[in-house]
Amino acid sequence: MADAKLPTEFSDLERFVADWCLDSEPERYAKRLSSSMEEIQEFYDALMPRAEDAIQYLEKFPLDELPEDAFRLLKLLYSLILMSFAVEIWKQPYIPDTGTAQFDLKIEPIP
Repeated sequence: MADAKLPTEFSDLERFVADWCLDSEPERYAKRLSSSMEEIQEFYDALMPRAEDAIQYLEKFPLDELPEDAFRLLKLLYSLILMSFAVEIWKQPYIPDTGTAQFDLKIEPIP
């Protein structure tokens, strides 16, 4: 597949790349806040069963030598992590009882 965005083993997740393959934590957090729970749940339900396989696939490469398709897969996993709180704990995109509080991630584990 010439237009593949993800490794072949994860081609079933290609439909999520455009919306959920985000470069930074602030972008992923903004995506969570701007998404409905239905959208978040759909993403979560598709990615979560594949997460362990994705992690095992990514462990084949040094972090600073990830091929582009694998790096996109890693970014999908980062989005999954951030969305998992909304699905598993809060049942909503926002963190309950925090008002306008926010946090900024200063360093991310990227190549």
